[in-house]
Amino acid sequence: MTIRASDRRIDLKPGTRFGVIAGEGRLPLDVADQLAANGTPPFIVLAGNDAQTAPRLRDFDHAELPPERIAELVSLLKKNRVSTVVLSGAITRRPNWRSFRPSMRLLGLVPTIAKALVQGDDGLLRILVRHLESQGLTVVGAHEIAPQLLAPLGAMTAIKPTKGDARDLEAALKAAKAIGALDIGQAAVAIGGRVIALEGIEGTDGLLERVAGLRGHGRLANAQRGVLVKCAKPEQELRADLPTVGPDTVFRAHQAGLAGIGVEAERSLVLDLPELQAEAERLGLFVVGLR
Repeated sequence: MTIRASDRRIDLKPGTRFGVIAGEGRLPLDVADQLAANGTPPFIVLAGNDAQTAPRLRDFDHAELPPERIAELVSLLKKNRVSTVVLSGAITRRPNWRSFRPSMRLLGLVPTIAKALVQGDDGLLRILVRHLESQGLTVVGAHEIAPQLLAPLGAMTAIKPTKGDARDLEAALKAAKAIGALDIGQAAVAIGGRVIALEGIEGTDGLLERVAGLRGHGRLANAQRGVLVKCAKPEQELRADLPTVGPDTVFRAHQAGLAGIGVEAERSLVLDLPELQAEAERLGLFVVGLR
């Protein structure tokens, strides 16, 4: 049975202090704002320079912790009375071994770090979650803090997919699930009923840039429309790195010449839905939540 991301809800107990490990993008700020609105202002761990995209995170109690200082994470959280941790936003930069600070704490973590670095993104996140839990911390997903961000089922825009788009959505969804099973990526692009590009280590933005470049390829020069589909990996750690789309995704999909975007309903996040809808309307794209 598929477990939906929305099947879990958390109990915001009085006195609970949340720590937000903030990676790239807007999601960490949305989570922090939601926690503050709930009366539980979080402690933010800025993961290297990734969180520069959301400078307002520094308005919260925070500390910077680049990947090379990962051994200090648990002690930093406990020092700041954090008992529950939220992982939000992608952390794309792997640690530079030459920059590690030697310490007894680091030596104890070397086997865990070494195992994580040779795995894919989801494997790495599962190891991180297990490590945090082994140290007495509770790990919850961003969707459990802000369930309103979960993608709904069906059309999110006034523009709807055509029958041809539906075939592209089906083809891209199958391909995205296939590469997800291999822990390669979460997204695929299909044009004319055929998958033409898969997400790799470059992420969704890189995938769409590649598709834009392919428009000049002989076999795609006259191809019209096409779709981007993002979905959770079959063995996805739902408390970290759920597929995410936002207004910028719509803009980049338009630049790639695509007609629309499909995301897995209830297992993907949609950032700033009103702005996404306005951008899709302006550019003539559809956005739809898929089963």
